[in-house]
Amino acid sequence: MSVSSLSLGVQGNLPSAIALHANPSVNFADKVAETVALLKQAADEFSPVTQASSLGAEDVVITHLINHNALNIPVFVLETGALHRETLALLERTQAHSVAPVKVYRPSTEKVISFVKKHGQDAMYESLELRKACCQVRKLEPLAEALKGQRAWVTGLRREQSTNRAEVPLIDRADEATKGQIKLNPLANWTWGDVWHYISIHQVDYNPLHDQFFPSIGCAPCTRAISLGEEFRAGRWWWEDEAAKECGLHAKK
Repeated sequence: MSVSSLSLGVQGNLPSAIALHANPSVNFADKVAETVALLKQAADEFSPVTQASSLGAEDVVITHLINHNALNIPVFVLETGALHRETLALLERTQAHSVAPVKVYRPSTEKVISFVKKHGQDAMYESLELRKACCQVRKLEPLAEALKGQRAWVTGLRREQSTNRAEVPLIDRADEATKGQIKLNPLANWTWGDVWHYISIHQVDYNPLHDQFFPSIGCAPCTRAISLGEEFRAGRWWWEDEAAKECGLHAKK
């Protein structure tokens, strides 16, 4: 999909995410070089390594860099059974066009049915405990399966995303001793403007929900658009306290 076809958002004449956000840092080229160097190091030194992609803006940038540099880093996506149709469509396009293999992990059908039967389709709104239990079934258990046998995994975490992520390192060895994996965050130093500038200049396909003011996109019941002035991740689990806004994939000890 070309930039020209994405120049206007889906809401009439409202500008696209590219038009709104593509504003690179003065040292953008240095950041790209740093990211590519880390991805090459990952492929050379931390193999087997895989990229965890939510198909958000950061992750499509990383997948593009992996493909552009012909790196041996396969990609995986957690298809929770509750994703937006726009995300599922992007998943299909990504699988069709990515050189790096894209593997999809899904939750246990029996466990999802059991959870919904016991707690209801909207259990996540009832309590933090039930929301986390839903994430456990739909995300964390498939994640554990995806990371089996991996020495490292690549994420799209950035320091700018939230206060919980303000100190994200490029190489995170916190779980190496207990879980056996190193977490690599090649976009840790990037701004939101850097992400969209990269998408713009390389014509990277992205989720059209970003054009509808969804900066962070997760499961459909747990994601909404944000308003001007709201925090980057305000649309995720918006009914919860700010400090609770992680599903467990990137929870700090």
